[in-house]
Amino acid sequence: MNTGVISVRYARALLKSACEQGLEDKVYAIMQTLAQSYLQVPELRMTIESPMLPKEKKRKLLEVACGDNCPELIGNFLSLVMKADREELLQLMANDYVALYRKQKNIIRGKVITASPVSSQTEDKMKALVQSRAQGTVEFNTEVDPSLIGGFILEYDTYRMDASVKSKLNAILTQLKK
Repeated sequence: MNTGVISVRYARALLKSACEQGLEDKVYAIMQTLAQSYLQVPELRMTIESPMLPKEKKRKLLEVACGDNCPELIGNFLSLVMKADREELLQLMANDYVALYRKQKNIIRGKVITASPVSSQTEDKMKALVQSRAQGTVEFNTEVDPSLIGGFILEYDTYRMDASVKSKLNAILTQLKK
């Protein structure tokens, strides 16, 4: 069976249970933490997939990776996943839960990349601009990339606006080569 289908089914079931208990926001934060744990600690995946490590130790390790104050629902979910021998799909399940939650709550991810740090007022204006166009809540991140030289790159949903000096200089260079 397709691992993507399996992970989505588990994520959908977790979201449904979390909504019934009014914990969907908390579980969302926990699943984001778990997904980040997998990205930040590559050894986590190998450890969880190891057949030599007892399931109870795997579960405790995963509870630590989920962060503090995990509700009972998360513990039950991890137990279910371990019982079904699906622990190798936990990273996908966490990512799928985050995606399903965002879709259900109409949350759009936005990002602005600037050449130098911007004030919180400027960041708020950019967030408001994206929110007015996106018809939904926006999770907004800012990044600093000095290679842009100046200007910014704004990304949200499938939209990308590149107003950086670097891209304009590259466009001029391309024109000069022709």
